[in-house]
Parts: sequence; C-alpha cells; structure tokens
Amino acid sequence: MRGRKRKQLIDPDAENPLSVAMQHRDKGTLTMVREALERGDVVLAYQPVVPAGNVKSVAFYEGLIRILDDTGRVIPAGDFMGVVENQDLGRLIDCASLRAGLRTLKQVPGLRLSINMSARSIGYPQWKQILNRSLQNDPHVAERLILEITESSAMQMPELVTVFMAELQEKGITFALDDFGAGHTAFRYLKDFYFDIVKIDGQFIRNVHQDPNNQVLTQALISIAGHFDMFTVAEAVETPDEAAWLAAAGLDCLQGYLFGAPSLTPPWAVAKGKKSRTG
Repeated sequence: MRGRKRKQLIDPDAENPLSVAMQHRDKGTLTMVREALERGDVVLAYQPVVPAGNVKSVAFYEGLIRILDDTGRVIPAGDFMGVVENQDLGRLIDCASLRAGLRTLKQVPGLRLSINMSARSIGYPQWKQILNRSLQNDPHVAERLILEITESSAMQMPELVTVFMAELQEKGITFALDDFGAGHTAFRYLKDFYFDIVKIDGQFIRNVHQDPNNQVLTQALISIAGHFDMFTVAEAVETPDEAAWLAAAGLDCLQGYLFGAPSLTPPWAVAKGKKSRTG
C-alpha cells in the first residue's frame, strides 16, 4: 500500500490531488457564473476616480463587475474572472458589464463611466451588437464611455486592439490601459496603441511616499505616459501620504479605497435620496 501511494505522488501520469481539487473548484466557479448569468444576477459596483488636485470632486467612475451567487452573496471579479476569462463565459460577462454600463449612462446624464473588457471580446458578435445598438440610439453616449483593457489582455493581440481602438475613438469612445506597468507591455506598441488613459498598477503605488524603488518606477511610468500624451491614473491609493506624493509627482487622477470603496449603491442615487429627504 505504501508503495502504491508513493508511486501516486511521484508518477507524472497519476492524478495529482492538488490538480483534481483545482479542477473541481474551477468547475464550481464556472457553474456559479453560468447560473448567475442565466438569472440575470450581474451588477456593477461603482468606484470614484478623483482629480489629484481636487479630490473632493469626481472625474469619472469605474463600473466593476460583480455577480450574485444563489444565496445572494456578492462575488467580486477577482474570484471568478481568472477562471472564465478564456471561456465563452468571459465574453458573456463582458457583454453583461457593457450592457449594465450603457444602461447606467442612459439613466444618469452627464456621468462618465469606465467599463472593463477583454481584448478577446473585440470580435465577439454579441458584444459589438450591444455597443452598436446603444450608439445608434444615442451617439452622444460614446463621449461618456471609457473602455478599460488590461495590459495583459491588450498584449495578446496588439494589432487587433489598435484597429479596434482607432475605429471606436472616431466615435468618441475613450480607452484606458488598465494595470499599466504590470510587466506585459512591450513599450514599442505604445506608439501604436494610442490609449487615452493609463492606469498605473497598484503594486507601484503602495507606500510610494516612502519606497524609493516605487518612486523611481512610478516616475518612469508617468514620464512614458506623458511622452505619449496619455492621461494618468494611480490605482489602489489607500493613504493620504500616498495621495500627496502622487499629486506632487504629477499624476492626473487617483483611485482607491482612500476615496471610496466600490459600491453597489450608486453614489449619485445616494445623493439624490438625501436631497429628496431634505427638499
């Protein structure tokens, strides 16, 4: 018996218990996401992005995708996107996110909102249909829509992303490169990408006010963005000291828990409710 167990541990053809457990977990995640989509239990959580020079105002909001499991528990994207991103479910999540974002933009005139998407959704017919239908009904919504593409996703198909952005930027849509500096971008593509906004990855922002390495790297990313005339946003800002250093370094906007956690209740709805109670 001992020999058999030992063989299972060292035999590359034997089933690895860890692999089996991970496959079981991933299967459960796929089922959870699929069922949530079927029920329509997909929502956005809104987080403010504030100007570095005036943190009491809001430049725009990011709409972060969330799903609800069968008990009503809110599941953040980090808990499922890694599993579904390369599946058709990932494209359906992008469709649901875009649909929710466009609905919000229609309901709230003047709002600017960013929505995340994968480069894999660029050629997905349903995603394009949702966007085109919305633009046909209200072409001006494009001016308030920001599409965020992660650095890793963009680099998987840079030529396709470049053509896609050029087409939609002509219609007024803004593009943001998410997680900038995370290690995937070949900088030679930046001159072709023409992203309007770069969001500097949070790993460079944490303790930036006292971490010389993060200071040098953040300043380098700001310089690169400035050279290509791209608006800069710092992600994951959590302390006043970080915010002060970033503002002094020349960041355009800041985003993070210091200014507000992602909320399922839209801030503008809260403000409207307060006004109606006092009016």
